[in-house]
Amino acid sequence: MSLEEPESAAITREQYESLLDAAETYREALVVRCCGEVGLRPAELKRVTIDAIDQVRTEPPRYLLRLPDSRVAYLPTSIERELRRYARSNGLSSDEPVFSVSTRRLQMLLVEVAERASDRFDEPALESISTNDLRRYFLETALTDHGINPLVVKRVGGWGSFEALESYLPSPTDAEIVDEFASLETGSSDRAGSERTVSDGSVVRSLLAASERCALVRLDADGYVDRWNRSAESVFGYRAGEIVGTHVSALYADEAVERGRPDQTLTRALEESGYEAEGWRVRRDGSRFRAAEIVTPLRDDRHRLQGFALLVYDVSEYHTRLEEARSDRETLEQAYGVATRHRALTDALLEATSHEEVETVTCRALTEGRTYDVAWIDRTTHSDRHGNWRTTSGLEADRVDRLVPEGWSEPRPSAPDREPPEDGPDSGTTLPELDESTVGLAETAEARSVSVATDVEATLEDDPGVFEGRVAAVPLWYGDTVYGRLSVATERPGAFDEAERAWLETIGRQVGYAIAAIRRRNLLLSDRVVELEFVCRDEGSFFVETTRRLDCRFQLDSLVPLSDSTQLYYVRLEGASPAEVFERAEADPGIDDCRLIETYEDAYRLEFVVEGSSPTLTLTEYGVTVCEARFEEGVATITAECAADADIRTVVAGLRSAFPDSELAGKRETERPVQTGREFREGLEERLTDRQEAALRAAYSGGYYDWPRESTAEEIADAMGVSSPTLHSHLRKGQHELLRTFFDDPSGEE
Repeated sequence: MSLEEPESAAITREQYESLLDAAETYREALVVRCCGEVGLRPAELKRVTIDAIDQVRTEPPRYLLRLPDSRVAYLPTSIERELRRYARSNGLSSDEPVFSVSTRRLQMLLVEVAERASDRFDEPALESISTNDLRRYFLETALTDHGINPLVVKRVGGWGSFEALESYLPSPTDAEIVDEFASLETGSSDRAGSERTVSDGSVVRSLLAASERCALVRLDADGYVDRWNRSAESVFGYRAGEIVGTHVSALYADEAVERGRPDQTLTRALEESGYEAEGWRVRRDGSRFRAAEIVTPLRDDRHRLQGFALLVYDVSEYHTRLEEARSDRETLEQAYGVATRHRALTDALLEATSHEEVETVTCRALTEGRTYDVAWIDRTTHSDRHGNWRTTSGLEADRVDRLVPEGWSEPRPSAPDREPPEDGPDSGTTLPELDESTVGLAETAEARSVSVATDVEATLEDDPGVFEGRVAAVPLWYGDTVYGRLSVATERPGAFDEAERAWLETIGRQVGYAIAAIRRRNLLLSDRVVELEFVCRDEGSFFVETTRRLDCRFQLDSLVPLSDSTQLYYVRLEGASPAEVFERAEADPGIDDCRLIETYEDAYRLEFVVEGSSPTLTLTEYGVTVCEARFEEGVATITAECAADADIRTVVAGLRSAFPDSELAGKRETERPVQTGREFREGLEERLTDRQEAALRAAYSGGYYDWPRESTAEEIADAMGVSSPTLHSHLRKGQHELLRTFFDDPSGEE
């Protein structure tokens, strides 16, 4: 066997790291590490398998690599993990070679890594590094950097003699020689002393001295303190002279002594040959601490009772941590419960098909589980202002009033009592009476935050059910309309914190939106609709008050909703100048912007951006579609449509809440006309001239309306044989007819 003497100095740590950085594959990095950190030769790399890895220690885990011919190498834990990971990722069995290539290929692989490192880091010396250089790096690192026994290094590196190792071992100094032989001068007595065993008593004393929270006390057969050491003094604060001869009950809390707990503990220790307990203990200064104790009887060789051994450990810190953890867990469970109820409510709202069903599923979803005990939704009765609960869950409706905290304001009534005419125009039906019917809590949402009452007490049953907890209420709103008030009651301590209030506010918006969406959907899907006519004289409406002041007339041409609280009005003005109207609009906070669109012979077309409350917006939020509106002589007459099964009382009350001087003038149920696609196209063709239709068709087919455009207007005009201005004229008029047919009612055209 070659002595493998080094021909030059081993590579440096920086050069070795450069080789690892230059490795581009998992296998290349493993080969470099097995040579430089395990000391394997290329031929030995071929024989590495997972079966060759031997775990020789468990705590902490340590490994050897056992190769054929009794070759043993030390395998660092990190490389052991990498070898197993490489084998798993390549689907290798435990007895298959990890590096299934030839020895020559392994050598060439290292040459490629060295050349790559030389080019990448511009260091020519790296190019000539071989597997022998890596083994020398392993040898020098083990001997000089880590000071490993040369005999061990020789064994794990596979060297046949010490000659290959000698050049790496520094020559010992005089001081090192003296230190190594110092043990010869100390004699054999110290060695003998070092072999003395440590008694169990000294071990116990050492453990007690290491902590100020553990006390060992010896009691006599009657439970009086017999021995008291320093560990007990540090825990309880008594000196031995103060406590010896005192009954063990002096260490217990007064209530425990009154219950006879000290004597019970000693009795159970005798019966069970040892007893463990936990409870409050008392120090000399009267302070309490949480303690865990072990009591065991002490007997002589004849099994006669000699006393008791009492081990007390102060667990106050751990008990505090445990209570904090329990509190945190309860907080998380409560937050999870709130989130779960919200998620269940969201799922239920998606399935609801009516206002009443929304209220029902809301209350039911919130009271399932342990988050809320009772939930209810109330609306205001129009005549007597008393809350009439439409839906409750968790408690009967006639008992809910007991949970309403004193001082909570009742929901504001919709409007002053006003009876509509018994018979509406154009109808032989009787209008609904509003005085005794339950209607929505139709008030503008001035305050949409959650109201909370703590320390609520109520007797819910004759015997002996008493509610002690908290109640919270949140309005159900959408836009500027409130549809009701949701209240929930719970006995959970700490309920309705800031996060939970935010949840409830979201629920209030969510349920209000669901109610509004259902009403609008029902209107869209209904084959029969109810046509309603409203009259509003309320000065809160800009258009009503302007016609009263200027003696003018507004006719609504089109209404475009921009957001939940903003609408775009296009109106026809007669009897006043736009300047007079604009002057009043500037002073009205509800008008965000206005402008003149078109001037006619005796009228004007104006545009208004209306912010905030308006009669049409209120009706829209209640699922009503506004068809026509005219304003003259201080009176607004609004014609609207709603679904046949809509709650008209709620709609009327909602309008009155925002504009009290309003009333329902009439209603009638009509069939909704259905126009087929063919009828729509035929009606449109009748309104387009031949040239307009030809221009639109040519522009559409020629890609004029594509983006980016496939053809310009000039190209379309050339193809049709007309001028560009003529084409634009036909297109503009044709597009106007298309839009007018879609947005307007052709039947109303004069």
